[in-house]
Amino acid sequence: MTSHWILGPGAIGRLLAHSLYPLADITLVGRRALPEQQTITTPEGEPRSQHLNVITTSQLLAKAPAPPAFVHITTKAMAAEAALESVAGIIPATTPLVLWQNGFLAQPRLTELWPGPVLCATTTAGAYLTGDNGVVHAGRGHTFVGDLENRHGALAQQLAHQLTQAGLAATAVDDIRSRLWQKLAVNAAINPLVALNGIRNGELRGAAYAGRVEAVVKEVAGIMLAEGIQAPGGGNGLGAWLALVWDVIEKTANNKASMLQDVEAERLTERGAILGPLIQSGERHGVDCEVLRGLDSELAVLEAGF
Repeated sequence: MTSHWILGPGAIGRLLAHSLYPLADITLVGRRALPEQQTITTPEGEPRSQHLNVITTSQLLAKAPAPPAFVHITTKAMAAEAALESVAGIIPATTPLVLWQNGFLAQPRLTELWPGPVLCATTTAGAYLTGDNGVVHAGRGHTFVGDLENRHGALAQQLAHQLTQAGLAATAVDDIRSRLWQKLAVNAAINPLVALNGIRNGELRGAAYAGRVEAVVKEVAGIMLAEGIQAPGGGNGLGAWLALVWDVIEKTANNKASMLQDVEAERLTERGAILGPLIQSGERHGVDCEVLRGLDSELAVLEAGF
């Protein structure tokens, strides 16, 4: 069986572990001890309990098991580099990494730092935690896998096949950079607003929030045009970006976004990885980003109170 280490037992990390568990040798690694008996609730509302190999980083280092086929880093963007550093001494430099972070902060940095293959994954699957032993798969989506330098197509194909077999529909692509920017656009339109207002994704369709969603997407569309990034399906203009965002909101209506989970737990959010690259791009290209700056400021004030 293929061996996968998953660094970061958050929502995506546990969803990945539960999904791959029947087909692969899974090790779920966190900073603190978690129950080995873990439960996932399917999108249909059915709970499924499984015994997963859940260990701490110190236990992994002491055990020094055989190197895995893949190391998945599913931590927040700002913790990705530290997560890699924690295991770098016990894995070969040729070990493939798979980065699952939101935004566009960790991906170029770790691609430059790690000598081996670095794949990036972007997914529209929704998941949120319900405690130390529970995760809810709140919405099915699609995962795209590739690398920023388009050098590891066969490896991306292998991983996409395994993910699809595990029930997480996935496709290997040669334009992962564009797809990461597309996901960035969606995250910017959803995550800050649900985090600031304490709501689930679907509530953004209401009259109280829909206007703010569209204001964000308008700025994002201008930035994407300046960056040369097309909306999925080759669409252009504000309409294409609005269609993408509202489609994701519809498909993940019951999801509790990662940034909202962070706020509820009084953790620092990924605003720097999600809003940061967009604001920097807007400033670089002279594109208006006042709405994005305002969301970033609101989140900074919120975080200051934690």
